[in-house]
Amino acid sequence: MNETLDQAFEALKTYDWGQETKLVEPIEAAIVASEGDAAQRREIEARLVAVLQGDAPYDAKQYACRRLRVIGTAASVPALAALLTDERLLHMGRFALERMPLAEAGDALRDALGKVNGKLKIGVISSLATRDEAASVAPLAALLTDPDAAVARSTTQALGTIGSPAAAQALTGGVSEGTKAAVAAALLVCAERALADGKRAEALLIYKGLAKDDQPKHVRLAAKRGMLACAGRKE
Repeated sequence: MNETLDQAFEALKTYDWGQETKLVEPIEAAIVASEGDAAQRREIEARLVAVLQGDAPYDAKQYACRRLRVIGTAASVPALAALLTDERLLHMGRFALERMPLAEAGDALRDALGKVNGKLKIGVISSLATRDEAASVAPLAALLTDPDAAVARSTTQALGTIGSPAAAQALTGGVSEGTKAAVAAALLVCAERALADGKRAEALLIYKGLAKDDQPKHVRLAAKRGMLACAGRKE
């Protein structure tokens, strides 16, 4: 690492968005230059992780998260995961982890479900929906009856976004009076996804369940349209 880059990382320790971006431009240049150089990438990653683990200001840690989102490996996951219980930095930790194509990133988000509550938990749930992983269905299903109604609703939406047969099955078994409308909406999303994927039998099964008399009129109508689409027919 050259002296200019050392100076940039030193500046990052006290960085805020009001300062000139040229102070950290050498870091950007080093990331680009390290393409294909695993050793150099690891060194840059380690220095960004050190920023997260130190007493750098909020803006500096935000910057580190943004860069780790691009170059982060499993080595940076623990430092990012530690942010998931921090009200100020949770969203930046999520921002990085939900876009990292690593199993460890998904594991970290799922592990955080048992460590946070309220808005923080809802944020983690949203990130798991974005990652769209089969491994998230079971831990999310356990939250369908969460005493926090907002958490339960967010969970139904997340399972709808994942949209897999396992997610649909979890939603079918997780209906409570308080989440009935959200569950129906999520199941419609699951059915639409199944139909778009050519899985007509799976979609039809969901639509038939939503066409029953205990569902609101708009849900029944949507389900009947879906059943016609499964049969290759239009209204």
